[in-house]
Amino acid sequence: MQLTINNKVFTDNSNEANENSAFVVSSQNERFRQSAIDNGCKEIIESKDLKNYLDMSAIKIIGITGTNGKTTTAAAIYSILLDLGYKVALQGTRGFYINDERIEEYSLTTPIQLGNFAHIQKAMNSECDFFVMEVSSHAIQQNRIEGLNFELKIHTNITRDHLDYHKTIEEYINIKNSFFTDETKKLINKDDKIVKYNPKNGFAYSLDEPSTYKVGAYSFKNGMHVMFSHFDQMHSFSSSMMGIFNVYNLMAALSAVHIVTSKPLDEICEAVENFAGVSGRMEIISSEPLVIVDFAHTPDGMKEVLQSFAHKDIICVFGAGGDRDQDKRPLMGQVAANYAKHIIVTSDNPRFEDPDLIIEDILKGIKNHQSVQVDINRKEAIRKAIEMANEDSVVLVLGKGDEEAQIIYDKKIPFSDKEEILKYIK
Repeated sequence: MQLTINNKVFTDNSNEANENSAFVVSSQNERFRQSAIDNGCKEIIESKDLKNYLDMSAIKIIGITGTNGKTTTAAAIYSILLDLGYKVALQGTRGFYINDERIEEYSLTTPIQLGNFAHIQKAMNSECDFFVMEVSSHAIQQNRIEGLNFELKIHTNITRDHLDYHKTIEEYINIKNSFFTDETKKLINKDDKIVKYNPKNGFAYSLDEPSTYKVGAYSFKNGMHVMFSHFDQMHSFSSSMMGIFNVYNLMAALSAVHIVTSKPLDEICEAVENFAGVSGRMEIISSEPLVIVDFAHTPDGMKEVLQSFAHKDIICVFGAGGDRDQDKRPLMGQVAANYAKHIIVTSDNPRFEDPDLIIEDILKGIKNHQSVQVDINRKEAIRKAIEMANEDSVVLVLGKGDEEAQIIYDKKIPFSDKEEILKYIK
């Protein structure tokens, strides 16, 4: 892509490089250095030096990483800061936003380096005080966040994911933890036993372990109600959102805003109550019957959602993505078997894999369960689940969240869990 800073053109694509542009070389495109020179490019800039061309001192960058919760936590921080009167940009899985306006549609969780710089430049042109961004493990390993000085780094949790890319859980954990080795201010989920970090400039939030922002009590009745302490001072907030994992997400968000703004916590808690959540994340599509869509696509993500409805008869509809970590599939099946009264295993985004074989992998983890159905047709699976529902049940449709397509081979076929649910409800 191309980026213009003070009338100077930068590109990381050797085909775009010429005598009028500078080629930004990184570990990802090093092999195309000579190609850029052959195209007439006379200036080669190392990716680590790109920061010298864009003064980002006027904006505070907040980065969130973790297996689950990045999108909700980032969106909550963005919402709270806007409510407190700040100008804010948000970059992540759901797109790029500036001051409540969507500038770009869905994208990579974290763009390439030039993409980050381009978005930050747009945010500064809009006089934003803060730039809130999701940081993926891919972005950390590929150094896409090189050159960014974070005001605050936030950790949500580390569980199994992306092992199709990182190969081992140890490698994945180490990459996530590497984000927290410097002396930047950092906010850590103290209840996560896996996280390792440099304690200098460290803050923490938790439900169980002692921390800077410690939840003392919470309840779920018509949403959530949370009490927490900060240096022996008690504070509380309510939210329409549900799930223990959302207690963590909202605690991370309000703690982060407190750290970067020093606004009174009670004022921040009031702003939390205006945040209704993120589309496709624990989203209630119907109340009668109760039908909820969530993006959970890992064993831990599913467990967090299912545990939140232990008081209900759970009807769980889910599958697993193709061309991704195969070992997690039986683990997902096992989680469903542990918590759900009825299970319907279906297709997710099979990509180039045979969906029947993906389902077979999931079923290996479901042992001696009294109510398991298989329907490869996701529309039919959703319909069956809704027909099964009654006033004591909750239908959880998991895996795709607010995605608007199903990926079969390399084609994106229009498909929305939410739309299918609404069709059957009507």
